[in-house]
Amino acid sequence: MDISSSRTTALHQPREDHSPSPSPCSAQEAVEAGPCDLVTVPARQGLEAVDILRLRDGVGPVLHDGECDTLGFLVPPGTADAWDVPGSACTQTHGQGFPADPPPIAGPGWLVAPEAAFSEATDPAVLRAALGEAARTIAAVDRCR
Repeated sequence: MDISSSRTTALHQPREDHSPSPSPCSAQEAVEAGPCDLVTVPARQGLEAVDILRLRDGVGPVLHDGECDTLGFLVPPGTADAWDVPGSACTQTHGQGFPADPPPIAGPGWLVAPEAAFSEATDPAVLRAALGEAARTIAAVDRCR
């Protein structure tokens, strides 16, 4: 059985090398590494969206806060100008770090590290669709309880 093309929706994708995972970085370090904006969402919706994006090879780097309450998707710069998804926020960074103190995610680490991501940033239109699908999935599960 050939599993070389299999995928997982687990928290961490299998890695070819067996070196230790990169150490967590701060949100400040993440945005200083390159220009990006940061879309933050509640963890439950964000985790569903990460699974959806992984299945479609569309997830970029994703941060989680230290309390595991919030996820942050790195998206291309300029996304914040038109971001309008209810229940989320998009912070402009201009590659200069966060304009406000404290940053939108405190004490973060990588949920999807840059080297494990499918792209340098998540496409905003693809993220918007995945967040909508995640919200509908969560609502359906909650109705069944």
